[in-house]
Amino acid sequence: MEMESWPALQPMLCLAWLAATLPIITAALPIPAAAGGHLLHRLLSAFSSRGKTVRASSASSSTSKAKFTVPQKYFMHFYVVGVVATTTLLLAIWFYAYMKMTPLVPESSNYSTIASHLVGSNSFSFGRVRSRTMGHKYRVWRTVFVLLLMEIQVLRRLYETEHVFHYSPSARMHIVGYLTGLFYYVAAPLSLASSCIPEAAEYLQGQVAEFIVKGRARMPDLVIDSSSLLLPLLKLGWSQWIGAVIFIWGSLHQIHCHAILGSLREHKDSDEYVIPCGDWFNRVSCPHYLAELVIYFGMLVASGGEDIPVWFLFIFVITNLSFAAVETHKWYLQKFEDYPRSRYAIIPFVC
Repeated sequence: MEMESWPALQPMLCLAWLAATLPIITAALPIPAAAGGHLLHRLLSAFSSRGKTVRASSASSSTSKAKFTVPQKYFMHFYVVGVVATTTLLLAIWFYAYMKMTPLVPESSNYSTIASHLVGSNSFSFGRVRSRTMGHKYRVWRTVFVLLLMEIQVLRRLYETEHVFHYSPSARMHIVGYLTGLFYYVAAPLSLASSCIPEAAEYLQGQVAEFIVKGRARMPDLVIDSSSLLLPLLKLGWSQWIGAVIFIWGSLHQIHCHAILGSLREHKDSDEYVIPCGDWFNRVSCPHYLAELVIYFGMLVASGGEDIPVWFLFIFVITNLSFAAVETHKWYLQKFEDYPRSRYAIIPFVC
């Protein structure tokens, strides 16, 4: 991508999230069947179906429709893509922060005091410039912090997909849902880092150009100071640490819920389903989705809420998982006569 296009990154991400979110919201609205509401809901249900729900829909659909699916074990691809995208951005922005945004402490006030005697009222302008500089440093290091949370998330999900879940050979998901997942795990880390990507990319491009011109022998040695690499993360604001606590809380519940789901099928080749119980399953049908909402809310809090693409990302997560949870909840109710009617789909007392 050319450098001139980086300033348009945030609007492009917002439009992409909006384009992905609007069909879900529209399908969830009570649009009359005569206006195509029922057809839209059926199409979106088919596109988002996977595992047990795609088998249920395939039983009543034609073979031509069923062939537009891929094995559900392809979920692994989502997290491989997510790890590659997140790790690349994390390393690039962390390197930029380390080289250009340290130390993350206010500079000595001696100079500003001297300047105030020399230039009088202009010292106020100097103070504002210094304040903006410190705010910019915090924003870059805050992005590193949030990308670290995302890295933990995608690495854990990659591990769980391989070692916790036992997908049946007959488990499928729609190709549209598969492509949406690939899009998500590229666009999500881009959204979390969107405010810093242009400047980090420009800095790295300059470093590469300098390396090409000077050669390795004339480039200064890179010495990594671990304190300068990690200490700025410990000096971030209260919102980052509150966001991290929320993130950890959601992650612990999702780990437990995934373990429950993974233990339901004792034989990997079996298609038999049982009613999951324990943890948040006692309240909702899809507590792993609820935990995902908590996880991304934690990232939103940790990000400071200043970047619009992060809000659009969170709105997409809410709408997408809520729609999928409602469909799964309906499947449970149809599948099991003794399914607890007191459970909600995803959010207790809401839906």
